[in-house]
Amino acid sequence: MDMKLEVVVLPVADVDRAKAFYTGLGWRLDADFAVDADFRVVQVTPPGSPTSVIFGASVTTQEPGTAQELQLIVTDIHAAHDELKRLGAEPSEVFHDAGGVFHHAGDQGRVPGADPQRRSYGSFLSFSDPDGNGWVLQEVTTRFPGRLDPSATRFASTADLAAALRRAADIHAGHEERTGSQDPEWPDWYAEYLVREQAGTELPR
Repeated sequence: MDMKLEVVVLPVADVDRAKAFYTGLGWRLDADFAVDADFRVVQVTPPGSPTSVIFGASVTTQEPGTAQELQLIVTDIHAAHDELKRLGAEPSEVFHDAGGVFHHAGDQGRVPGADPQRRSYGSFLSFSDPDGNGWVLQEVTTRFPGRLDPSATRFASTADLAAALRRAADIHAGHEERTGSQDPEWPDWYAEYLVREQAGTELPR
């Protein structure tokens, strides 16, 4: 049986302030229901995300600001930093972790700058909402093997697909340079690249 994580509940003190913050980041407003004066549910969804975020009044017993290390995946950590800064989220600078595997809790082990080899999964930034709930962005460009089913390749947004196509174009240009000719079967090559990249298998060259 599939069990899909589709909703994360955030504890906030001021519902309208949280709504303004997240919609200001471009997160889609899915719902805002006030059943009565004591119960309100607001749902927003990050761009391209299959999982939504809910906050409101009487929706959680957690103290405001106690949700930490919530993870968002992006394909370009520097572009994400610039966008968050432009939208007023006050992100941290891009960092990688001293351990080189994931990121430590809080700000422990942070080394300034993106991963030196710009390896997939290796670069991060963080930001907090007005209540102090903490988010971490991680750059993922190529998935580890076995994480996704290659028969179910899909992209969460047009921007996600466009970024994958640009990566394929860069590598395919090298392929044509090595062969010394234009590849008439480039659509097949692109399709194979996109599927393999998402599945984390060896990429075509």
